[in-house]
Amino acid sequence: MVFTSSKPEALELLTKYLKDERMVKHCLAVSAVMRALGRRLGRDERLWELVGLLHDIDYDYVERDMSRHGLGAMRILEGVLPRVALEAIASHNEHSGFKPTSEEAAELSHALRASDHLAGLIVATALVMPSKKLAEVGPDTLARKFKSKDFARGVSRDRIREIEKLGIDLEEFLDLGLKALKEVDRELGL
Repeated sequence: MVFTSSKPEALELLTKYLKDERMVKHCLAVSAVMRALGRRLGRDERLWELVGLLHDIDYDYVERDMSRHGLGAMRILEGVLPRVALEAIASHNEHSGFKPTSEEAAELSHALRASDHLAGLIVATALVMPSKKLAEVGPDTLARKFKSKDFARGVSRDRIREIEKLGIDLEEFLDLGLKALKEVDRELGL
């Protein structure tokens, strides 16, 4: 039922609504983590990648109002993604009050919430490296930055730990996310 048949089409739709290049790159990063996570869990990688790519499509549309963020995406993406994906996107932001109605949507929502914040942590870590490149970031450095409460304060460690609800331990998830972002480092400019 996925209408958007390719990542380029989804990216075109994303940039129609989201004008901030930094936010678009964030969505690209989250999509890479989600694709890898979908592969690891034996889920539909393409769907998981599109959920990651389009999760913040409504950020400008709702004028960055966190009480509406995610709900606007449901309207924009109706007919583009299946209901389970729409519910995961709507519920990834706890301020909207939306709750998934199925176990599948809840799983996808936990994955998205964890991936959203992990992508932020990895990018922040790369940006403090001397070259500002992902190639310099190793698993040990990322683990140290995760433990440092003063680093990347906007990144919720609790949300990253939501991955454990899917049966994946934190160390594996940090490694999976780092490898996924290194695969798209050129797209991210890192």
